[in-house]
Parts: sequence; C-alpha cells; structure tokens
Amino acid sequence: MSTQNYLTPPEITKVTIQTGIKKSEMTIVNMVILGILAGAFIAFAAEGSNMAAFNLFAKPETYGLGKVLAGSIFGTGLMLVLIAGGELFTGNTMILAGVLDRKVSIKAMLKNWFFVYIGNFVGSLFIAYMMYKSGLFSSGANMLGAVTIKTAVYKVSLTFVQAFYLGIMCNWLVCLAVWMAYGSKDLGGKIFAIFFPIWLFITSGFEHSVANMYYIPAGIMAKGNKALVDAAAVLGVTPEKLNHLNWETFFIKNLIPVTLGNIVGGGIFVAAVYWYVYSRSRKAFEKKVNVEETSNVA
Repeated sequence: MSTQNYLTPPEITKVTIQTGIKKSEMTIVNMVILGILAGAFIAFAAEGSNMAAFNLFAKPETYGLGKVLAGSIFGTGLMLVLIAGGELFTGNTMILAGVLDRKVSIKAMLKNWFFVYIGNFVGSLFIAYMMYKSGLFSSGANMLGAVTIKTAVYKVSLTFVQAFYLGIMCNWLVCLAVWMAYGSKDLGGKIFAIFFPIWLFITSGFEHSVANMYYIPAGIMAKGNKALVDAAAVLGVTPEKLNHLNWETFFIKNLIPVTLGNIVGGGIFVAAVYWYVYSRSRKAFEKKVNVEETSNVA
C-alpha cells in the first residue's frame, strides 16, 4: 500500500473537477453565507498584514521588507477559507475545469461566481467598517490609517492594463496554492501548500479582487478622518490623489480589471491548462486506444 501523502497532478485535476461540481450544486443561501465568511477571512488577513508591516511600508528603503513580512501573514486568510470553510471567488475560477470537462454548465459556474462574489464583497466590507469604527487605524500615531489610505490611492491609480495583468499574476499563484492544497492529504501539507504561493503573491505586489474589497473601501473610509488624512499627506498623498479615491474609481479603475485578470489567471492558466494536459489529453488517448483495440478485434 502506498504511503504517499499527496496526490499527483492528474489526481488533483480529478479532485478539482469534482470540487467544482459540488460548488456549482450548492444552494444560493450557502454560497452567499460561505462567501461572506471567505470575504471576512481575506479581509482579516489584509488588515493583519498591514498592521504588521505599516511602518515598513511608510519608508521606501524598507518597503520590500514590509511586503515580505505582510506576505508571511496574509496566507492565513486562504488557510481559513480552505480549512475552516468558505467560498472564495478567486479560487472558484477553477470551476472552469468542470465546465471544460462537461460536468458543470456555464450557467451554474456563473451563478456560483456571482453569489460568492457578492458574499465576498459583503464580508470584506464588514471587516473594513469594523476596523474603521474600532479606531485601530490610529495605530502608530495614525500611520496605519495613512498607509491604508496610500495603499488604496495606489490601487485606484493603476491603468486598466496594469490592473488586469497584476490580477492575472495574482490569481495564477493563488489558484496554484488552492491546487496544491487539494493535492495534500494532511492538514500540515495543506498549510505549507497555501503559505508559499500566497507569500510570493503578496511580496510581488499583485492584485487580488477580494483583498481589494477590503483595502480600497478601508482607504475610502479612512479618508473621512482628518487626522489620518494629515498623516497620509506626510506619505505623499496629495489632495488630488485623495479626491481620486472614491467608490466609482474603486469599481472602474480597480475591481473590474482585477477581477477579469483573476478569472484569466486562475481559470485559464491553472484550471484550463491542467484540464487540457491531464483530462482532455488522457481521454483522447484512451479513446484512441479503444478504437485501435476494437479495430484489432474486428
């Protein structure tokens, strides 16, 4: 009997397809509830990583080190989603493997994406609101709030193309983390599978749509506090940049292109590619073998 405690890529492909089937068959209520939980988990990871690294983010010479520290904490969010239970839009882009395998309808996939996305948004927004009301943005002589504002300003200042490509690279890594976690048979393996790709994505500075559902609304809320705005001005956030930070730019300048990029990164570069290599190609080979065997018998 094999003692191997992980699955091979072809086996992970089967698990991914089966998981996509289960996700697509969930009730709308459960999609929304689990989506809210996942949004909250990712928001917790976002605020916690910011709390750990905001002083490093405030200085150009330690910015990269801050990313490294933040990345080491952020993976906790995805661990909570996959182990405690939650539905995360970015990971659910891999339902596309089930669609390509003709086990899930496009309609069912889109329904899951829509209601999970809505749940993620509600959960993330709730944590952003509680963080603002808690007064924690005043931490470090208002510097946490200042960095929160500066981060949000940066994110809504990206061009569509920049946000799109940053979204692709982000969810390529996030879905690889999910993919490898599916392949682990024990809890420790799942944690390690999640930790390193997420650490890499945060350190790299890529864009995650659900994380941005926290980062940008948190910045929008924080700019309503004059003390936090004054601290942000020290970091180079001008009144013009501050005015550009609003709900319209949140959706148009960041959330839409990042979401599209996330779909490509997880749906195409992970789910579709591995489905093609390990499912479609295998079925084509088996069909060819069956045809040849039938011909030989005849």
